Amino acid sequence: MSSERLAALLDEYAELEKRLADPAIHADQTTARQVGRRFAELAPIHKAAVELAQARADLVAARELAGEDAGFAAEADEIAAALPSLEARLAELLIPRDPHDAKDVIVEIKAGEGGEESALFAGDLLRMYLRYAERHGWQVEVIDSQDSDLGGVKDVSLAVKSRGVPEGGNGVWSRLKWEGGVHRVQRVPVTESQGRIHTSAAGVLVLPEAEDVDVDVDPNDLRIDVFRSSGPGGQSVNTTDSAVRITHLPSGIVVSCQNEKSQLQNREQAMRILRARLLVAAREQADAAASDVRRAQVRTVDRSERIRTYNFPQNRITDHRIGYTAYNLDLALSGELDGVLDALAEADRAARLAGDTELTRR
Repeated sequence: MSSERLAALLDEYAELEKRLADPAIHADQTTARQVGRRFAELAPIHKAAVELAQARADLVAARELAGEDAGFAAEADEIAAALPSLEARLAELLIPRDPHDAKDVIVEIKAGEGGEESALFAGDLLRMYLRYAERHGWQVEVIDSQDSDLGGVKDVSLAVKSRGVPEGGNGVWSRLKWEGGVHRVQRVPVTESQGRIHTSAAGVLVLPEAEDVDVDVDPNDLRIDVFRSSGPGGQSVNTTDSAVRITHLPSGIVVSCQNEKSQLQNREQAMRILRARLLVAAREQADAAASDVRRAQVRTVDRSERIRTYNFPQNRITDHRIGYTAYNLDLALSGELDGVLDALAEADRAARLAGDTELTRR
């Protein structure tokens, strides 16, 4: 392990501890939250380093006393046997982690191929994530949503937030970042009269939510258009031009929002999504490895570009990136996603330990 890196992180931890002890920092909640998140990220490293240093000190003392008391010799052997696992734990914690792991996220779900059945499946994915968030005590805010005629969703954007500072710096992004990509469903649609199994797809995009300090947006780079909100079937649901479409001219990114009743509220919500997308774009440009954020996620909502399949006749869920299969689709759709997410996180951890920054994908 790098002693220089460890020393630098422990110095940073001590400095953050001092800042959090200063009551003045809590006058700025944004800064306090950022400092608190970083402190939480470094806490496991600090704890592991302290435990390792204490074990090494205990080993020295036990060996010095072994000449006087044979019992200390046995204790020294026990401590020596435990040292490799402590060293391995600290080495693992020192592997560079995803810089967004402590962040909250914006989740976008879009119906793809399959018409109304795809929209119904997108609605199933929406409920799955809502239930998963509820299980973890996260807060969910619907930023924008366009429903379909039969009760599905054509397009929905959610903000998912952890309550307080996430333990160990493991925020919503650290769990839901694996969900970005094309999700494929195989089942008999409610619109199918012959009982045949159909395949359709929905796309999921997960973005780390950007704070104002993360992305600087020049108002002169924006083109803002307003229009009337529409509901299922395209009918107008608002008599005023309250819906907002924002185009970021330098990047070409376009975001629209029509869920709120006022133009100002829709503009604020659209800006949240725009900042999140710009944050990811900036990271991709700054570091080629960070293109994993997008490369791992949806490029086209095409059934062939799938990351996961939900097979209803077999009650099967399969994640194609790591070869994970379980026959508990009903539980997964009810929000019990930890099985597949734990498997993805473990595969990523193993890849990072092996020096590979990209999760194995197909």
